Amino acid sequence: MSGDRLPQFQQHPAGPEPPASTASQYGTYKVREEPLGSTKPIRIVLIGAGASGLNMIRTLRLGLTSYELVVYEKNEDIGGTWFENRYPGCRCDVPSHNYQFSWRPNHEWSNFFSPAKEIQEYLCKICDEEGMRDTIKTSHRVSSARWNEEKGIWNITVRNTKTNEEFDDYATFLLDGTGILNNWTWPDVPGLQDFQGTLIHTACWPEDFDHRGKVVAVIGNGSTGVQLVPEIQPGAEKLYHIVRTPTWVIPPRRQAMLVMGNAKDILSEIELDEKENFSQATIARFKSDPDFYRRFVKGIEREVNNGFPVILKDGPVQAFARAKVVEYMTAMLGGDEVLCKKLIPTFALGCRRLTPAPGYLQSLVQPNVSVITEGMKRIVPEGIELHSGEVLKVDAIICATGFNLSFCPRFPLVGRKGNLQESWRQEVPKAYMSCAVAGLPNYFTFLGPNGPIGHGSVFTLTEHIAKYICGIIKKCQTEGIKSIVPSQAAVDDYFEHITTFMPRTAWASSCRSWFKGGKEDGPVVALHPGSRIHFFHMLERFRGEDWEYVYDNDRQNRFEYLGNGFSTKELDPSVDSTWYLDAPATSRL
Repeated sequence: MSGDRLPQFQQHPAGPEPPASTASQYGTYKVREEPLGSTKPIRIVLIGAGASGLNMIRTLRLGLTSYELVVYEKNEDIGGTWFENRYPGCRCDVPSHNYQFSWRPNHEWSNFFSPAKEIQEYLCKICDEEGMRDTIKTSHRVSSARWNEEKGIWNITVRNTKTNEEFDDYATFLLDGTGILNNWTWPDVPGLQDFQGTLIHTACWPEDFDHRGKVVAVIGNGSTGVQLVPEIQPGAEKLYHIVRTPTWVIPPRRQAMLVMGNAKDILSEIELDEKENFSQATIARFKSDPDFYRRFVKGIEREVNNGFPVILKDGPVQAFARAKVVEYMTAMLGGDEVLCKKLIPTFALGCRRLTPAPGYLQSLVQPNVSVITEGMKRIVPEGIELHSGEVLKVDAIICATGFNLSFCPRFPLVGRKGNLQESWRQEVPKAYMSCAVAGLPNYFTFLGPNGPIGHGSVFTLTEHIAKYICGIIKKCQTEGIKSIVPSQAAVDDYFEHITTFMPRTAWASSCRSWFKGGKEDGPVVALHPGSRIHFFHMLERFRGEDWEYVYDNDRQNRFEYLGNGFSTKELDPSVDSTWYLDAPATSRL
């Protein structure tokens, strides 16, 4: 897709040759015979058609002209995480009406926390109604990308996963929306493939699997495991839940908001059943009363945004919250001393992702469930051998063991400093404000290292990131910039701030967490050093001083874009050339 170029304006004479002394000083510099604001044509390749990708398509449409766009999606349909994850009980853990794009409100979410199927349907509906599918090539996986310094483009190799054919493409700008929760991993246990029963990963759930009447082992108690266990426990003959590390399970968020949150007034007007499904009357009111709907959405959003103080280690808010969560978990476990010791953490609240898990703790006290905290020695044909030598004989092993969260690219990504795959395997991944990398010109990513992935809804986060990236691309288009990249000094300074700040948070506490790349101790590589609002505020202004530029013109004159003395704002008849009279200053900057 490409925007319309401005009409061709009459070329103005270049003027007399400069004096000899001036010519020798400025060499071959010539005035660019185009008005200020002219855009050069560019080609953008976007990897991934999940929430970030779909939002980016819309943002580019609104913010740019004179561009072509193609989106490569490895799956056979759009949706990313929500296309892949279909296990029983799968849902978001952010309130539904905040887990959506601000520009596409959905009044018909069925539950306070949206089921996965509804989120996928929401994304597909947007894709279809916004006419995005023609831009997206599904079943296409990017297999390599290499920066061409001379041409200022990315040379890209793409594989059609249905035909297995490869072809070459190029991009002026490469946007990486591959995400972090769709590269699933098996547990690191010997003999996994020796198992003769049914072996399942939750991110690749077989639709025909029936757990009823079977002896099942569920490995993992992260956000996936705690959703799955209560769904399959009632039908299983026996369920072994294998837990390596305790996890904090927080009370239902709506319950907490009703007791002490700022949204308790609006929540009191919402009708929900015992499973937190909205009543038809409430859904009808969402549709018919826009003021009520907006009050509800904004009230819940404030609650989501207000969670950061809980993460501050050793503070009064954390101490209060921790005591309440211990009290809640103890009650849900029926005061069982053995289970409480196994499952209630001793590390800081928030060191691992805080997870609301309705029914999870209650399911663990049922007679057909055994919680196993002993380590697994190996997988054997009939089940799981523990370190003690005991063998758990099972019909199915379900691995809720998460994803590869190393941030290491899944394909060779070769920039000015070599292959990022190799360097990030050997060192801590570092990025600039989570969305750009030193040494990779014209490359941007969503929620990269130290992004706000634990800070609430990804939908609104990606809106801010997309707007920020789009603004940088437009700057390059209109200011004659061939390539742009954050300086190594800026990335190092940003990383220094992160590593100095993080010890004041629970995220840096000693516990095994994917926030730290699966390690108990080490740098926090997955989270932003501040609150959600802090991240939004940070992206409000582009810090041009942190970036290195290469310009299109041979002289590398940064002001060539000023052109022939005219502006597109006065030459384009569709633009009001007296716009400045319509918005006089009314407040301080």
